[in-house]
Amino acid sequence: MRWDNLTAPPVEGDPERAAPATPPLPLALPGAVARTFDTPEFAGMTFYEVQAKSILNRVPGESRVPFEWTINPYRGCSHACTYCFARNTHTYLDLDAGADFDRKVIVKVNAGELVRRELAAPRWRGAHVAMGTNVDCYQRAEGRYRLMPQIIGALRDFANPFSILTKGTLILRDLPLLREAAEVATVGISFSVGFVDEHLWRTVEPGTPHPRRRLDAVRALADAGFSVGVLMAPILPGLSDSDESIDATVSAIAAAGATSVTALPLHLRPGAREWYAHWLAREHPHLVPRYRELYRAGAYAPQAYQRELTARVRIAARRHGLHRGERGDNRSLPEPPPPSAAEQLTLL
Repeated sequence: MRWDNLTAPPVEGDPERAAPATPPLPLALPGAVARTFDTPEFAGMTFYEVQAKSILNRVPGESRVPFEWTINPYRGCSHACTYCFARNTHTYLDLDAGADFDRKVIVKVNAGELVRRELAAPRWRGAHVAMGTNVDCYQRAEGRYRLMPQIIGALRDFANPFSILTKGTLILRDLPLLREAAEVATVGISFSVGFVDEHLWRTVEPGTPHPRRRLDAVRALADAGFSVGVLMAPILPGLSDSDESIDATVSAIAAAGATSVTALPLHLRPGAREWYAHWLAREHPHLVPRYRELYRAGAYAPQAYQRELTARVRIAARRHGLHRGERGDNRSLPEPPPPSAAEQLTLL
């Protein structure tokens, strides 16, 4: 999506504790309201508030995903996952796929009213809507902007089925709304937990809640009556693909009450590839040769590696009582297409 559906909102009074931001606006967002906030959790971050022209996004027909429509209230993500496949979308805004993606977040401040308007349109037929498929709708910004209660409330009122994939424990704030929505429509909830190693989490996913806190949220949602799937993603070669790491992660997922676990090996699309490569060279230089070999043909590791990794996760899932350890109904991320022989990228 190239952002031609966004315009700037009218200038209004600043929210509580807000101060006008000084960075120049991205060329793709002339006139947007830029804000910074004087709280520690938003240090160094800028939020660009925009009025979206539409919010229900149709997925291209060639995409190999189990849904046709998405809602993305944010672009950019404070989770700062080094591997995030959505990084390159920031370049459409004349921002970079690295630090800008982590620190400059676009907020569609009128998302809630747009959802209601578009769900009420005669042409809308109540198709399933997936959320969290690009960047996380429960990243830290959601604590301030509170767009998701409006979105979920609209989906509930129109009895429209939807699913959410997240790393954000903030979803528990909206548990009452989710339960109300589940009474009138199908509601799918999935969490992303690729590993439970604390040191790896601190370095590769520095802005996310701790994996154990995410699993606590899985337990809370399961206790509330939801069937929660976990996407074990991504599994990082040389870092979280050992038998010990896989078993510890699957064991923790099963103990949290998840109904399924789905493995997704790391893939490195442009934007994410370069950012992850620099992180790897700094933090784990001994692994650089292995990554060059695994990803020499493009964004995806060899099919043999992917199959072997998926099989090991499946075996661990069965060992810990997760018999739906194959691809589960709760899967909400795009399925990686097979690698193309013509796709040649460099890693370092």
